[in-house]
Amino acid sequence: MSDNNPTWRLKTPPPEAALDGAERDRLARRLEVSPLLVHLMSLRGLASESDMDKFLSPGLRYLHPLDSCPGIEAGAELLRQAVETGRRIAVWGDYDVDGITATALVKDFMAARGIDILHFIPDRLDFGYGLHQDGIRALAEKGVGLLLTVDCGIANNEEIREARALGMQVIVTDHHLPGQELPEADIVINPKLDGWPSANLAGVGVSFLLMGALNRHLPGPQIDIRDFLDLVALGTVADVVPLDDQNRILVKNGLLLIKEGRRPGIQALKEISGMTPEEGVGTGAIGFALAPRINAAGRIGDPDLAVRLLLEKDPDAARLMAEQLDKLNTKRKLEEQRILQEAIAQAESQLHLPGLVLHSEHWHSGIIGIVASRIVERFHRPCLILTKENGIFKGSGRSTPSFDLYQALLACKQCLYKFGGHRQAAGLKLEPFQLANLKDLFAWAVEEQLGANPAPPVLELDAELPFSLIDHTLLKELDLLQPYGQGNPRPIFLSPPLTILRHRFFSQKKHLELHLADTTDGTSRRAVAWRQGERWQDTPLEGRRIKIAYTPRLSKFNGLLQIELSVQDILALE
Repeated sequence: MSDNNPTWRLKTPPPEAALDGAERDRLARRLEVSPLLVHLMSLRGLASESDMDKFLSPGLRYLHPLDSCPGIEAGAELLRQAVETGRRIAVWGDYDVDGITATALVKDFMAARGIDILHFIPDRLDFGYGLHQDGIRALAEKGVGLLLTVDCGIANNEEIREARALGMQVIVTDHHLPGQELPEADIVINPKLDGWPSANLAGVGVSFLLMGALNRHLPGPQIDIRDFLDLVALGTVADVVPLDDQNRILVKNGLLLIKEGRRPGIQALKEISGMTPEEGVGTGAIGFALAPRINAAGRIGDPDLAVRLLLEKDPDAARLMAEQLDKLNTKRKLEEQRILQEAIAQAESQLHLPGLVLHSEHWHSGIIGIVASRIVERFHRPCLILTKENGIFKGSGRSTPSFDLYQALLACKQCLYKFGGHRQAAGLKLEPFQLANLKDLFAWAVEEQLGANPAPPVLELDAELPFSLIDHTLLKELDLLQPYGQGNPRPIFLSPPLTILRHRFFSQKKHLELHLADTTDGTSRRAVAWRQGERWQDTPLEGRRIKIAYTPRLSKFNGLLQIELSVQDILALE
């Protein structure tokens, strides 16, 4: 266990959003919310009544005009021409939730407009991420004349040249960081390129905008493009992109559709995850329940199963597919736990290094990305995890908040066969003889960014909150801040001094349940410290005085819906 525990720090609003008490109270009255909620919004950089109102009610009218997004209108026009001239269209997606939802969205929209198209998602083990020439040739043999990529393609220069040589027009839609040379596609649509008003869209968000433009370009009656926002919310949250103003609009409205349960496939996923049909779904439920089951298809099964589930119109057929995904996810979790234990053992031998490079020839390539996230969470160091496939090492990397993983891999590119990704997550391939070089270069790159003695992680707290103020009204107010995610984290509160009344460990001592009393007024609450059992299992806890960093939420416990505190960290006072 790493002893690199976080330092706690109370947040303060940025200077432009700092409010005195009178102004906070005035805004609370105008917006009909509590001063606490106004304070939480000011911590997120919101200063004016209009900005706060838009944050609380992010209507679709606030989306940027489509003609302000470079390539969208041109891409829609090329698609319209292909439809009118009878060119066969295929959409090529990625095997993660973002790529799967983007593929399903394009297929579903086209079908609703009476257009039949092909789709292709590569098998992770056989082909890996992105385009590959065998698949392109197979599509050419089926008569495909226009290839549309979603959530991939920006780094596939050779494959796109092949597609065009075979007579295809190519539209690339992607949101990953482009390299120095853009692919020679007919049209490249990527919010990371200059001129875009919203750089943080997920792949499914870009696909949604393109279909929205195509909806206007095609002849005949338009359909309601809002019907596809459930897929946008699912893919955007799963891809952990920043929930800035545009993504917040898309996700908040999409979550309402998921609650309504219009799409049988998503409804079946909710049911197999233990949710009631009418239950609302937040970003947490997507991240911990819905997305892992969809991801399981791409990680250890057939990603096409997840696409078919999302497109299925028959509820009974959707339930059968959801059951298949649930079984795959159970298998994935068992394999993840096995790999994690081996990775932890390796990591503990590398704690003298600023960045971790862990590897094994028998780890499953579809699971190492999740394990990398767990390792970063545990040891607070950037991490690369590698496994061997077809004679070369293939890896996934995850980062700490202050570290740019993509830039680090750029610094290591001399020993890499291929790499790509984001600031916080990336993929890479390398020849086995380069492994030692990668370890040295990665350690150097981490030290260059973070220094020789990186500061311990910081846990940022939104406000002090005594137990007496926690009630259902507060939880309803906190729900107004949803959707939570990168850029808009779930608020974490600081408790007053507490006394532990009783406790228990559960799930093989992995988690810790606490019953706590607020020493200021005696109010008691039940709390759960997830994945913190190992840290405290050898410490006497009964009667101990502590403070906690926590989030209040509703939870089903013993069959009843009640308030539970989710503990992020514990500070012993004695």
